Amino acid sequence: MPYTTLISAAELQSLIASGAPLMVFDCTFDLSQPSLGEQQYRESHIPGALYAHLDRDLSAKHGAPGAGGTIVATEADQPASGGRHPLPNRDRLEAWLSRVGFTNGMQAVVYDRNGANYCGRLWWMLKWAGHDAVAVLDGGLQAWTAAGGALASGDEPAHFQSNFKLGEPLRQLATAADVQAALGQPSQTVVDARAPARYRGEVEPLDPVAGHIPGALNRPFSENLGPDGRFKPAAQLRAEFEALLGGRAPQTVVHQCGSGVSAVPNVLAMELAGLGKTALFAGSWSEWCSHPDRPVERG
Repeated sequence: MPYTTLISAAELQSLIASGAPLMVFDCTFDLSQPSLGEQQYRESHIPGALYAHLDRDLSAKHGAPGAGGTIVATEADQPASGGRHPLPNRDRLEAWLSRVGFTNGMQAVVYDRNGANYCGRLWWMLKWAGHDAVAVLDGGLQAWTAAGGALASGDEPAHFQSNFKLGEPLRQLATAADVQAALGQPSQTVVDARAPARYRGEVEPLDPVAGHIPGALNRPFSENLGPDGRFKPAAQLRAEFEALLGGRAPQTVVHQCGSGVSAVPNVLAMELAGLGKTALFAGSWSEWCSHPDRPVERG
């Protein structure tokens, strides 16, 4: 059976030893130093793992922010979202997966050194591409090394071009228009994964406007992890999310953060909790606040 949510370090070691079709992706990143993640990858990574760069591989290319912070696309293949990390469209994702040699018959495993913050992006993108066999390494590279896993350094050999084919999306992408149309309605519950001070609008280090989407609930993505860096037990996650939702139906949830990346651990946590598949607003706050006609709430 494929791994579709989490995989432990021991399970990954067994999977590698079995020789099963597998590709491992290191998604380590640092927003303040965009070259640091790749440097850390070259210093040490799981043998055979490929590096997936958030800006270069997991986001669409874009130009400088335009008037009001709007991202101006510079490519004919328009991104699937706005924001600071525009989501590549599915055709572009298909081309990248083929270029790195990933095939429809492979198990994908994604990890980082950042509490599943960045690798969750690729987990969600593969689901959106119709590929269910993708799992997050629980505890990241730290758990791998703690379990005695081998490490490699430098670059890995390039893979032959493959022919990955898109399937029907397995996760829902919500647009800014979708979120705005359902504001204040019981059919939508927005969950914001940013830190509480950013959610309340007390600070805003990255985007042009401080605050949050009106009515959004706050669930910082880091609250999904225990002290050991692994996801909390399913029963604990379920209790915490049910308390957050306060009777709202889980299927109404739309997740967002600053730029659609750190919201994904909340998507995964709700699935681990048995609360079902929920939507992602990939443009998130950075796209929302770039339009002056969209309402903003503080406090």
